Amino acid sequence: MNDPFHISLSLETPDQTAKLAAKLAPLLGAGDCLLLSGQIGAGKTHFSRALIQARLAAVDLLEDVPSPTFTLVQVYDDTVQEIWHADLYRLSDPLEIVELGLDQAFLDAITIVEWPEMVPAAVQRNALRIQFETGPDEASRMLTFQGDATRWSKVLHLLSASTGPLNA
Repeated sequence: MNDPFHISLSLETPDQTAKLAAKLAPLLGAGDCLLLSGQIGAGKTHFSRALIQARLAAVDLLEDVPSPTFTLVQVYDDTVQEIWHADLYRLSDPLEIVELGLDQAFLDAITIVEWPEMVPAAVQRNALRIQFETGPDEASRMLTFQGDATRWSKVLHLLSASTGPLNA
């Protein structure tokens, strides 16, 4: 990474997490990859679902957005860009990424990957990494964002402006 950034946000409710994801959604384009890490139940799928639904709603599409835990990959098309939502928790070999078609999706689509440990290093270097941690109470979350400031400048601006609660 040339110019890395590291920003942590404290979110008090699941609704604030969803609002942050919705604000991030229109900033993403082809080749953008979000790598979501954190324990089970930390909010990765909730964040992903809100982001995908925001992109679909922007073009008047409504679609169920299930967790890809068992299917491994769910693909959506918002008429502008394909969005691939993957859960790699059950993968045992990095070659399975190719079998799933994710290698091409990393180049052409928006990819959101939960449990990204199997993602190739080259993709990880260019991705926006988001660490999810539970907060002091059951509903709150701490999200830590890391990425290259140049590549993710629009996202960095959004995150820098989101130091307080997301009430808007």
